[in-house]
Amino acid sequence: MATLGVNIDHIANVRQARQTYEPDPVQFAFLAELGGADSITVHLREDRRHIQDRDIFLLKDTIKTKLNLEMAATEEMLKISKKLLPDYVTLVPEKREEITTEGGLDVKNKKSYLKDYVSSLKNSNIEVSAFIDPENEQINSSGEIGFDFIELHTGRYAEFKGQEQIVELSKIIESTYHANDLGLIVNAGHGLNYQNVKKIASINNINELNIGHSIVSRALAVGLKKAVSEMKALISTN
Repeated sequence: MATLGVNIDHIANVRQARQTYEPDPVQFAFLAELGGADSITVHLREDRRHIQDRDIFLLKDTIKTKLNLEMAATEEMLKISKKLLPDYVTLVPEKREEITTEGGLDVKNKKSYLKDYVSSLKNSNIEVSAFIDPENEQINSSGEIGFDFIELHTGRYAEFKGQEQIVELSKIIESTYHANDLGLIVNAGHGLNYQNVKKIASINNINELNIGHSIVSRALAVGLKKAVSEMKALISTN
């Protein structure tokens, strides 16, 4: 059964819209845990558009579950993560002009750089994941680099309908088994919501689903604790 990682970046988005102190994503992480979150995910971006440095250090000190730090593979983020020591780091691609992450990290063509980068993180006892598209070349490269996890990008699955979605789901299933054969633990996320999550959650050997936007959107109506609890129930009924 997959566990649930709750991304609270969008709570920080609301705060930063007014450049004020509320809503505080650290307080909302507590509500997410009360709702059943198994981990808390935050993306510390280069431009600090939502999550701030202060947030990640407070989260590390206060949450009771696990902290997953999403970040670009830069020298600045390497230094921060080694100081923070999150439970694990997920390396993601990052462009300043994007609204949200648009696709997986191209580990295949950055193998040499990422091998040293991942090794440095693991030397600090930080487990490392790569957010990648469900493609065998990217999975193979992730294994060769030394990642502990991969997180399969489910964005296309979420966008597609009908037969196209069925095909994309098949790719995700095949990628999960292929990664498992290489000894990689498989997470998944991006674009998952209350309508499309069950088929992904039913895939054998998916370790964790990372979901943010849909849960925070639902929380506007019912509150964060209940929104997380409802999502947890959906991914647990397999």
